[in-house]
Amino acid sequence: MLVRPLAALASSDIAIAGGKGANLGELMRAGFAVPDGFIVTTDAYRLAAAQLDPSDPAAIAQRLRSDPVPDAVATAVRDAYRALGGMVAVRSSATAEDLPEASFAGQQDTFLGVQGEDAVVDALRRCWASLWNGRAISYRSTHGVSTSGLALAVVVQRLVRARSAGVLFTADPLTGRRRRAVVDAVRGLGERLVSGAANPDHFVVDAQSGEILERHGDAIDDARLSELAGTGARIEEHFGRPQDIEWAVDAERLWIVQSRDITTLYPLPDGLPDPDADLRVFLSANVAQGVFQPLTPMGLQTFRLIGSAFATAVGKPPADVDAGTSILRDSGMRLWIDLTPLMRNSAVREMPARAMSVMEARSEGVFRALLADPRLAARGGSRPRTALTILGVLRRVGVISTIARAALRPDAARERLYRDLRIVDEADPGPTATALERVAAFERLVLTVPPRLFPRLVAPLVVGLFSYNAAGRLLRSVATQDEMRTVLRGLPYNPTTEMDLALWSIAQRTRGDPAAEERALGAFLERYGHRAVAEIDLGLPRWADDPSYLRSALAGYRRLDDAALAPDAQFARGAREAEAMIAALLSRVRGPRRVVARALLHRVRALAGLREMPKFQIIRLFGRVRGILAPVGDELAAAGRIARGDDLWFLTLPEMRRGLGGEDLRAVVVSRRAEYVREMRRRHVPRILLSDGTDAEAAYAPPAVGAIRGTPASPGVATGVARVLRSPGDGQLEPGEILVAPATDPGWTPLFLTAGALVMEMGGMMSHGAVVAREYGIPAVVGVPGATDRIATGQRITVDGSAGTVSLGDG
Repeated sequence: MLVRPLAALASSDIAIAGGKGANLGELMRAGFAVPDGFIVTTDAYRLAAAQLDPSDPAAIAQRLRSDPVPDAVATAVRDAYRALGGMVAVRSSATAEDLPEASFAGQQDTFLGVQGEDAVVDALRRCWASLWNGRAISYRSTHGVSTSGLALAVVVQRLVRARSAGVLFTADPLTGRRRRAVVDAVRGLGERLVSGAANPDHFVVDAQSGEILERHGDAIDDARLSELAGTGARIEEHFGRPQDIEWAVDAERLWIVQSRDITTLYPLPDGLPDPDADLRVFLSANVAQGVFQPLTPMGLQTFRLIGSAFATAVGKPPADVDAGTSILRDSGMRLWIDLTPLMRNSAVREMPARAMSVMEARSEGVFRALLADPRLAARGGSRPRTALTILGVLRRVGVISTIARAALRPDAARERLYRDLRIVDEADPGPTATALERVAAFERLVLTVPPRLFPRLVAPLVVGLFSYNAAGRLLRSVATQDEMRTVLRGLPYNPTTEMDLALWSIAQRTRGDPAAEERALGAFLERYGHRAVAEIDLGLPRWADDPSYLRSALAGYRRLDDAALAPDAQFARGAREAEAMIAALLSRVRGPRRVVARALLHRVRALAGLREMPKFQIIRLFGRVRGILAPVGDELAAAGRIARGDDLWFLTLPEMRRGLGGEDLRAVVVSRRAEYVREMRRRHVPRILLSDGTDAEAAYAPPAVGAIRGTPASPGVATGVARVLRSPGDGQLEPGEILVAPATDPGWTPLFLTAGALVMEMGGMMSHGAVVAREYGIPAVVGVPGATDRIATGQRITVDGSAGTVSLGDG
């Protein structure tokens, strides 16, 4: 069918009517006031474009503009227009699917005030051609949208003679807050707003109460504004998602002329309580670990198991270990930690802000602002009772005694830790002869090993970091912060640093000898093959599965021809500078103060380098249990329950068991993979998300003013060419270039060996990137808002790691 009335369409008709046409038909069927009209279907477009070469977009656009519209289409359109009559709007309605942070709005053309049969047919032709304009082609290319099967429908609607018109968002598009109607309005046709020809009036309305919270302008009166907010709330309820709505008001009524999903909002976890009664605060575990991309379902499942393991260890086992605890949530295929119990406890509610001051500096101010939100007012929690509860938990898991031993004998504690780490390799998984036994063995190890490792791994690190903070306070009258940071250079006993230096050694020892390189790389993978980029996701391949990234890193190392910049030389130089700084600081104090300072700084050097050890060992465990589970995928694939072996990582443990019992899981995997691909395209992931949808940083963080500023993380100044990478596989870092990244995890650190400096969008002084940068002696500034957008590859910049600034140019 070439033409269909709007009233005959539903949202499921996107294939024939495009997104705009299908939604308008759905709204008409639901009783909303939508101007009458018809749709010229995608079949009509395909008929017109049937003989055109899709490899030549410019030729397609030209032919669609100039060639006669096929007779059958022209006749159907003329007949439908005669029945409608009058002045119309002719609007493109594409079938391209909306993506996270990409709505495709405005990529094809719209024509208003069209009148007459010939004019409507001509506007139809120009809408078709706009599917291949440069703007639309570039947009599809940027967002990875295939042109295969691409088609365009065209909406023809009676034109509203608008006194005012505009856009309504049923959730705040900037902060993400749901049930907060945001309206931009202009007098006359809304095209003036969309085209930028007029500055709109701006309004904010509480969608539940109808209260007008902000009014900047008079393009629409209070009564219409409240009506508009209420209508938007009903449309959102109908579609089940926040909506971006175009509207117009004539002399008589409010009309809806378009509605589509707001694609920029981050999805909320399922099953949340009403935020007005119980607002929840979620911290992104992904962002905290420097992994912005989504996790596979098996990666999420593993963390739910770990959550269950620790809950059980403290005496609060969950009802379902596979489902995990309520503290861990997932949304957008990413992991979120519910911090609300802390935020509502008067005794510890400042703990998140204090932790962020050293972990993720940009979030510290956000947490402090949240403390002032009346919806997060404290609900009890006495200091003595809370302290006793925390001490009881720590004692139960064995942390207190381990901390005490580490504080008294730091070197002995470190050596004991190395012995205890055999747990990872020696823990008994039980039988693994059958696929079901392998699933059970995987679950058993993940549930039992992390709680046994936790006190052994965390206690020495706690002593090291406490000693650093205590030494800073003790020496603050004689030591600058920059001098104290120098003490952290070249820290020994960091497994990630040791890994990177081992890879550097391979690059130097095997230069020009491919056979030797393969042997050395094999030995390297025996020790470090469990690691990977975005390694917290158990569902991703390890370096042992695919070492191509390491080979690329080796090639990059060999291009470094300045001996003074060699990583091993820089690390050794950093260690010497740290020891010299300690001697200098101790020379400035006398008596008991000097004795205590010496003891504290010794513990810093003995234990603070273990910062990377907890993650290193957990990832070692991941490598082991991934190997146990992987053959289950091959068995399921052989039985036809999934398409291929690595589909396993897109299932949960209960689904695996059902698959082994005979259930066909191929459709589940296809759906999950499609969601994973969509989420990989998402450019922005909130650091802190509220259950009302608010991206807390967008709502509460102060805007950056003037110079590009962040948090000083590793002292020194470096000037060089920027290399902006959003993931370590995006490109090659040339020696001396300044790495600009959203965040880093250990998978990035081979790049640090040749970087001249580091700039990160997130992080604090103790974030992973900052720690490694200090150890390599390269300047680093972290917590720089929008660094990957504000700095361009090839741009010359100066990084001052002491002042925490990034200057464009030579500084």
